[in-house]
Amino acid sequence: MTAQLHIVSGKGGTGKTTVAAALALALAHDGRRVLLVEVEGRGGISQVFDVAPLGDEETHVARGLEGGEVRGLAIDPKAALLEYLQMFYKLGRAGGLLEKFGAIDFATTIAPGMRDVLVIGKVYEVVRRDEHHARRGFQQYDAVVVDAPPTGRIGKFLAVNRELSGLAKMGPIKKQADSIMQMLTSGRSRVHLVAVAEEMPVQETIDATAELRAEGLPMGSIIVNQERAALLGKRSRALLQGADFDAEPLSADLAAGGLRVGPTLVDGLVESGRRLDERLSLEERERARLTSLDLPIVRLPALPDGMDAGGLRQLAADLHRQGV
Repeated sequence: MTAQLHIVSGKGGTGKTTVAAALALALAHDGRRVLLVEVEGRGGISQVFDVAPLGDEETHVARGLEGGEVRGLAIDPKAALLEYLQMFYKLGRAGGLLEKFGAIDFATTIAPGMRDVLVIGKVYEVVRRDEHHARRGFQQYDAVVVDAPPTGRIGKFLAVNRELSGLAKMGPIKKQADSIMQMLTSGRSRVHLVAVAEEMPVQETIDATAELRAEGLPMGSIIVNQERAALLGKRSRALLQGADFDAEPLSADLAAGGLRVGPTLVDGLVESGRRLDERLSLEERERARLTSLDLPIVRLPALPDGMDAGGLRQLAADLHRQGV
């Protein structure tokens, strides 16, 4: 059986790569084997796991939850193009000559969309591996997680093979492009979008969801990352929102605690409380906008001690518990 494909996207700064790594750990439970794929060449996955930079060989990066395994792969478009040419056109040594004369660099850096075609083609090759491939020495996986491009271009990235299919009309390239789109739109693929409860990331998530749905790509979960516990209760927020807020009880409580109380201290605390209330109200409005997308919402906490191996496993456990 081919692997389940999970594509993780999100606006820059939302923790997309960290969430992709945590998802791979969560999926690698009960002995399952998961491949985590990097497609942008930024080395983010190796930083998250504190391992050597990934290459074009599938290498062990971590143990999953409950004894599974996560392997990592960084897709190099140049290597993917040479593999593609050999697979379909049996170029052999001629492929090396193309690289020598710069044709490979041209195709992967200048030709519009070619890089995305090659990257997704490599993902397709990994996902579709079956027993026949295993007998030939290729590793099979229960799931493949892709740390994909950000929400600003995720739609074009995933739909590039639909455009290629329309251009090719017939032949092996069209057949490959159609097969890739069939994989991406099948029930075994999901696109998860990572957001934080702020206006710009939420708007990009909403826009990306509309674009992906228009392309017929199956949506997974909206993962709200870096959630912080509310530091103000409902009663405190209601008092701060009132125009006739009485600061005397606050002054009395501070004095009872042994503090030297004056107008500067009290007014500063009240102003800080009101700013925090405004921030909490903003986050509530943005979460409501995400909820309106009618997709499963998964919440991940902000880690007070920063990201380390323990924090990554905590996020993985949260994802597994919430059924992603």
